Amino acid sequence: MKATVTVMLKNGVLDPQGEAVKSALGSLGFEGVSGVRQGKVIELDLADGTTEAQVTDMCEKLLANTVIESYTVEMSS
Repeated sequence: MKATVTVMLKNGVLDPQGEAVKSALGSLGFEGVSGVRQGKVIELDLADGTTEAQVTDMCEKLLANTVIESYTVEMSS
């Protein structure tokens, strides 16, 4: 069983890495980019029977800083 957790900064939180990527893309001639938000993807290999609630608990306790980040969980077998 696998879980994919996507963690992103919440709207309104300054994203300096995203701004740096946007600036670099502009410097390379990609003028059509009006905004960039950077996040992280965490792939978990889980024991059979692990629930989405358990993965959510992992996110709340370690994988995401819920003060400034939001996350989504996608479970697959």
